[in-house]
Amino acid sequence: MEGLGSDGAASVMKWKSDFSRKFQYYLDKSTPNTMERWLGTLAVAAIYVLRVFYVQGFYIVTYGLGIYILNLLIGFLSPSVDPELEALNTASLPTKGSDEFKPFVRRLPEFKFWYALTKAFVVAFFLTFFSVLDVPVFWPILLCYWIFLFVLTMKRQILHMIKYKYVPFNSGKPTYGKKSSENSSRIPRD
Repeated sequence: MEGLGSDGAASVMKWKSDFSRKFQYYLDKSTPNTMERWLGTLAVAAIYVLRVFYVQGFYIVTYGLGIYILNLLIGFLSPSVDPELEALNTASLPTKGSDEFKPFVRRLPEFKFWYALTKAFVVAFFLTFFSVLDVPVFWPILLCYWIFLFVLTMKRQILHMIKYKYVPFNSGKPTYGKKSSENSSRIPRD
């Protein structure tokens, strides 16, 4: 009888390991497909919003989700090394032409931001199936309070970005003009 229990535990551990390995494989394959990942997250968020709208409840769960998303957004928009703390030791951003350029590195990388956001929507969706979490509240007050927190937090973050002159967004590799087409038109052809 003792051997049967250990065989069951071993098979559960093997299944868990196989599932984890397969999940990580698909997660790794999704890494370069940024647009597809975000469209999938948008679909998951839409399903969650439709669920909350349909059941007309779970506003506390939605409020908690909103606070968590705000926390993720702050990590996504913040540099990994705070210039305020680094300014005490050395200058972090170049102020003269001879200073070294340091690119913006996020505290929360895009992939981890996407993954945490998607997981949050999935967990919140499953929480809407537990009626004990459907606490009756006056949702406009929660919405107003969340908007107030969002505005204050973003104001502080934007002022920090202006003060230390960093922009957390880039549009990819810079292009500097079409020299190849200009040069090819000047080359005489025989």
